[in-house]
Amino acid sequence: MMWPFFTFYGGKWRAAPRYPVPNFNTIIEPFAGAAGYSTRYPAKRIILIEKDSTIAALWRYLIVATPNTIRKLPLIDMTQSVNELDVCPEARSLIGFWLNKGSASPCRSPSAWMRSGVRPKSYWGEEIRERIASQVAQIDHWKVITGDYSMAPDREATWFIDPPYEKAGKHYKHSSKDIDFKGLSTWCRSRRGQTLVCENEGATWLPFRPYLITKSTPSVRGKAKSRESLWSNDAIYER
Repeated sequence: MMWPFFTFYGGKWRAAPRYPVPNFNTIIEPFAGAAGYSTRYPAKRIILIEKDSTIAALWRYLIVATPNTIRKLPLIDMTQSVNELDVCPEARSLIGFWLNKGSASPCRSPSAWMRSGVRPKSYWGEEIRERIASQVAQIDHWKVITGDYSMAPDREATWFIDPPYEKAGKHYKHSSKDIDFKGLSTWCRSRRGQTLVCENEGATWLPFRPYLITKSTPSVRGKAKSRESLWSNDAIYER
């Protein structure tokens, strides 16, 4: 298990241990985001597919980064913008995601939450930087594909499919409005191996069933809890 490399709106890192464990040595996440499920099983063969080119580039940066590369990244003053930092765009994205927890895109400057000083070790600083540096060597075998979920390799694997939710997934750069859910349903059913598909309660594009209640980002529409559903091609799956 590793800690998240960055936090992301709708990420599954905290909830991942409550989902079925992978039955295959390869895990494929066709809507990668922060890859919360894969981060729990880093030694597996991991294939991430991400349509957002900024996030895909960030993963490529992390995969090839050395601990020393990460440790050399600058800290940021509360009055600074990441655009002022003398680092590559991917490093700016990494730092930007840590300026506001659970955002759908990197921030340019510290959020009000970060500036408040509450839980300072939860935002970009020496602790987060060192934690990431201590983990990057564990993901040097991971692979990233930039593009739509349909670009995923057709192979037997554990498929952790966590798309922008049909009703709640409108906060992403590539949102649920861009998804043909009927087509995605057919594609999910055609995966070989173990398939786990996430959604909110009430979704009907697959025969989902209520699965768990998770803590959600409190700053988004005032919500504190998210009622999650799951569809799996396993005959029986348990919480």
